[in-house]
Amino acid sequence: MTTADQHSTADAGEAPPALWRDPLLLALVVLFIVISALLIGAIAGRAAAVTDLWALAVGGLAVTAGAAASVAIVTWRQQSGTRDTLSAELFIQTLPNASAIIDATGRTRVANDGFQQLFPDAQHAPLTALKQRLGGDEAASDLIGRLVAGAAAGSTVAETVQIAADGDGLKALCVSAMPVTGQNGLALWTFEDISAPAKAAAAARETATSLAETIASAPIGFYSVDQDGRFLLVNQALSGWLGYEPGAIEAQGLRLADILAAPSPQAPAYRVTNNEQAGADQRVELKRRDGETLPVLVAQAENRADDGGLRTSSVVRQILSDQDAQPLIARNEQRFGWVFENAPVGVVLLDDAGRVTESNPAWQRLVAPDEKSLAGRSIIEFIAEDDLSKAEAWLERVTENTAPVPPQDVTLRTKSANNTARTATMYLSRLPSEEGPGRGGSIVHFHDATEQHSLEEQFAQSQKMQAVGQLAGGVAHDFNNLLTAMIGFCDLLLLRHTPGDQSFGDIMQVKQNANRAARLVRQLLAFSRQQTLQPRVLSITDVLGDLTNLLRRLIGANIKLNIAHGRDLGLVRVDQGQLEQVVINLAVNARDAMPEGGELAVRTFNESVIVETRRGNEVVSPGDYVVIEIADNGSGIPLDIQERIFEPFFTTKEVGAGTGLGLSTVYGIVKQTGGQVFLDSAPGAGAKFTILIPRHQAEASDDARKAETADGPAVTDTTGAGTILLVEDEDAVRLFSARALRAKGYKVLEARTGEAALELLGVVDDFIDLMITDAVMPEMDGPTLIIEMHKTRPDLPVICISGYAEETFREKLGASDDIHFLPKPFSLDQLAGKVKDVMSLPHPS
Repeated sequence: MTTADQHSTADAGEAPPALWRDPLLLALVVLFIVISALLIGAIAGRAAAVTDLWALAVGGLAVTAGAAASVAIVTWRQQSGTRDTLSAELFIQTLPNASAIIDATGRTRVANDGFQQLFPDAQHAPLTALKQRLGGDEAASDLIGRLVAGAAAGSTVAETVQIAADGDGLKALCVSAMPVTGQNGLALWTFEDISAPAKAAAAARETATSLAETIASAPIGFYSVDQDGRFLLVNQALSGWLGYEPGAIEAQGLRLADILAAPSPQAPAYRVTNNEQAGADQRVELKRRDGETLPVLVAQAENRADDGGLRTSSVVRQILSDQDAQPLIARNEQRFGWVFENAPVGVVLLDDAGRVTESNPAWQRLVAPDEKSLAGRSIIEFIAEDDLSKAEAWLERVTENTAPVPPQDVTLRTKSANNTARTATMYLSRLPSEEGPGRGGSIVHFHDATEQHSLEEQFAQSQKMQAVGQLAGGVAHDFNNLLTAMIGFCDLLLLRHTPGDQSFGDIMQVKQNANRAARLVRQLLAFSRQQTLQPRVLSITDVLGDLTNLLRRLIGANIKLNIAHGRDLGLVRVDQGQLEQVVINLAVNARDAMPEGGELAVRTFNESVIVETRRGNEVVSPGDYVVIEIADNGSGIPLDIQERIFEPFFTTKEVGAGTGLGLSTVYGIVKQTGGQVFLDSAPGAGAKFTILIPRHQAEASDDARKAETADGPAVTDTTGAGTILLVEDEDAVRLFSARALRAKGYKVLEARTGEAALELLGVVDDFIDLMITDAVMPEMDGPTLIIEMHKTRPDLPVICISGYAEETFREKLGASDDIHFLPKPFSLDQLAGKVKDVMSLPHPS
């Protein structure tokens, strides 16, 4: 629990997700527009602007993230005056990025799970931990100083940094600090992972650089000037013809008139003659650096830049005598042919009817890798059916309108290596012709955008699932506190109202429904991957063998169950109960999809993944896996809802027929186990769920013996003696727990905070035999309290209670035989039994 637990949002069920979703979508749109602009800028000869555009993309993300956080903070402050079951920590948990509220002294007041995972040991000095992650040098200090100073001055500031990622490589983060209005000295710090957009932008920059290099090394002259005639780009060929070093013309600030032998006084500053037609050749003489003249043909196109200014794209060809021209023509044709054939993007020449006349290998590999000749075919034939009308309208605009047209994204008929549709961005330019504009055909560049779009979709999907998971986990945590109190006080009432009592049945109804609610909460925690697991090394063959009879009863007599096990099946390390829950949930879903009967096939086998493989939006890492396939021949799952089936509370069943948590539970359990789950389905063709679980090399018997030793014998007598220090900030949970333990014979000392518990440890006369502490509390949380307490009482055993998974605090404390865990909600007997278990264990004196 955190300080903000004293206040909660007014409507815990709907406010948090809406606070960040639209701004994040806006950031992705900004990023996509900028990446597209990178390619256009490079083609137009403005490759130097790539860095500025990338900075604009990151800045857009930072501003949007800041806007989302601003809306979130305002909403929190507006609602912080009311008491609700959802704590302020839940609010922080709903933020999609690693976030923390840090005071003027540099201490963390409130932090979400993302922040704690990013900085696991930074509770008291998060900015020091950030400095160390940034390299610990003076530059890191200056960067943090700018953020702190900006927030202290009342401004929202952001910086882009790189920190070491898990394993090799770097992770790109956008770090922002924003003051909390009305809370002097408090600032909201957010750490947004922008690695996926950075990778997409890097791919775009690489393509833009390749295009810019192609233009720079082309065997013909190329230049671009602004509306004042000032040179923005001159390629190597033209610079050499004029006697200049590459880049010298732009560096000297020369204008178009400076290299014309006879500038026309009536011509605009950006044209070589006054009677120029778009795309038509104009014969002029250029002035070389040594004063000699150079007869050339200039063909020019004029475009508007993003700032509204005019830019030209001008192609220059030398005019030579036939005798002099032949060797040059042959050499240039050879060089241009090499550039055309080896271009990194697809290039295709079209006639005025849109039919292919020439194409390079890159385009052929993109649109039709198995066909030899594509000449004479309409370019529309290679576009996917869903995008045909869009592509046809775009081509019509090109042929009918002389103005420049923007690039167009289309889906192609070909599939990528992972069997997903390829997407491409088309850039079209008209070719000059003696018959007039628009009559000479066109040239189309195809940029393969499949990987870029996949990264964007993967990033958006992971952000959505992360946010929903954080919300579900936060809700489950607060409900666990409520349910602990409800179940506990029911147990206290049952001590006074025996089965013959008139009130016994009513109390049991309350307790049974509280237990039902606890099961729903466990499903929410399973989806958010925050449930407590008890993994053991076991054989899936044995697990499915034990489940066979139960599965037959669940699916009914009209469905045939077929289980086939692979040979030499590997072992896995999983929680057996949770794995059984996964299989049962999928079997029940299959049963519901076959109301008239059918077949349910369960198949297991080993699989080794040699190279990283992408399946949909998921990436399967290399390694050895044990695979479980569960397939039915039922009605199948429509394509339009397949992306949503793992979302909590999403269901296509009629009201009352399902909770919508079955598949989300499957997703969460498999993910928390370290595995992955995939769906293959089509309407009317059944559905197949494939689960990949990492193969474990340990012996099952060894792990089982460890588990049996750790569990110990079952406790029947839960009474005992000794002094217990109980630390819990939730009043109802502390009151129930104290009364229950006193009823079992223990002396209980109560503390509401970690600080109060440390004071009691320093002044109490009684020797404390055991400490029970909540894991999440304001100011000083449970793990911090345990660390501080062990400095003076290293031998004191501890039971940590929490609505979150045991792993969330084990990461901070490490493995210790004297630190035990009891998940919320728990009953009176579970609490007393755990205390009796722990106090009966031998402890070092």
